[in-house]
Amino acid sequence: MKKTILSLLLCLTFFVSCKEKVAYAQTEKKQQDVSVPEQRVNPEIEKLRVVLSSMSDRCKAAIPNGNPEEFLSDLHKVLSEEKKSSRSDELSLLYLIDKKHHVGSDYVPKDLKPVKNNDLWNVSRNDLSLRPESYAALENLSRAALSDGIKLMVSSTYRSYKYQEGLFNRYVKQDGLAEAERYSARPGTSQHQLGCAVDFGSITDDWGDTKMGKWVYNHAAEYGWSLSFPQEYEDITGYMWECWHFRYIGVEACRFQKKWFSDVQQFMLEFMDAWLKSE
Repeated sequence: MKKTILSLLLCLTFFVSCKEKVAYAQTEKKQQDVSVPEQRVNPEIEKLRVVLSSMSDRCKAAIPNGNPEEFLSDLHKVLSEEKKSSRSDELSLLYLIDKKHHVGSDYVPKDLKPVKNNDLWNVSRNDLSLRPESYAALENLSRAALSDGIKLMVSSTYRSYKYQEGLFNRYVKQDGLAEAERYSARPGTSQHQLGCAVDFGSITDDWGDTKMGKWVYNHAAEYGWSLSFPQEYEDITGYMWECWHFRYIGVEACRFQKKWFSDVQQFMLEFMDAWLKSE
């Protein structure tokens, strides 16, 4: 049966405990003038065990067998990159926002940059904008796409609370509340309000099969963009599959997500939220 890193942590805890007992026995057996080196354990190991224990069963099952110290090393790479990329007076690029975690109606990202038609990408409308970090990452992604002969189409970016409220209410009238909640966020719970999410192309399922869609899917993570709502995870994310919706979280976070969380953004963000709150 496949072990997860949590089971390894439990084994590690037992191993350390046994070593401590052996060391104590050796000390008793020897004379008092013989010192036994103290067994030191990374204090974050226990914190990691506690945090992982709090995750959902499906999240824990998604975490592969691995070395806890390696996990922690990768985690700190993510935190270091996030600290360098994000402003201290702004929400983290890894901020968890979903149906249970929200922002207020007055939240607007600082220094939003307009996203207009230019040599790097096309836009479907003229009122688009992104956080500066996400804008720079979109530039990098678009340059790479252009080098492969693809010019990206940006169709949706930052949305205010009020805009999302109107959009959600329209979908409720159109399809009913239960169905609308499968594909549209209530105001205050949308990644778009954070100013770091982009909808590409036609915003339809068939976009994923286009040349542009396939390129973005295969290369987005190299530039820090993560697919938010993958197939077969509606029970986890709260939303249907959206092949066009990507969120900028940073290159290291994308690597961390792929390596340790089966490349599921929601699992990784839930872990990061629990980790930071446990400090």
